[in-house]
Amino acid sequence: MFEQLSELVKQFGGDAVVNNPAVPNEQNDAVMQEAGGSILSGLKDMVASGNISDLTGMLSGNTPIDGNNPVVQQLTEKVTGNLGEKFGLSSDAAGSVAGGLIPQILGGLVNKAKDPNQPGFNMSDLVSAISGGQGGGLMDAVSKYGGQFGLDQDGDGKVGMSDAVAAVSKKGGLGGLLGKLFGK
Repeated sequence: MFEQLSELVKQFGGDAVVNNPAVPNEQNDAVMQEAGGSILSGLKDMVASGNISDLTGMLSGNTPIDGNNPVVQQLTEKVTGNLGEKFGLSSDAAGSVAGGLIPQILGGLVNKAKDPNQPGFNMSDLVSAISGGQGGGLMDAVSKYGGQFGLDQDGDGKVGMSDAVAAVSKKGGLGGLLGKLFGK
């Protein structure tokens, strides 16, 4: 996951970092690496703190990935703070880097995860990386038993990540999904 994130940071880092006069050229690579690491740790922090609804909205495509998205806003604050602290960038310069990178990177991650032509990277990998591997057990249980409990949200005959995102995004959230799964 970090490799894919790093590739996206390099892909989109041209305008936000390399062509940004506020970022010294000798710090370009380090700034991009820090931004990528901060984004991944920020996503993990959101899951750890229980901020699942904003994340599922973004992953499902229900929420645009722009400056108004709560996930983008939280990550922008984190990346801006980290870049300012570690590289001495002004808050405007660090905010410019974060604002230029984060929506593009998150959009790229979601698009890659949804693209069947991207071997070795899918939505389950993304959820697993964000949740520190803890999402896999839930996804396995949902896939194994979910069809028996009416969790096939898209009617394709199997319960997968798209069904989980759809179920968590609907009224009842994760508690409702787990309640159905465990018969509550």
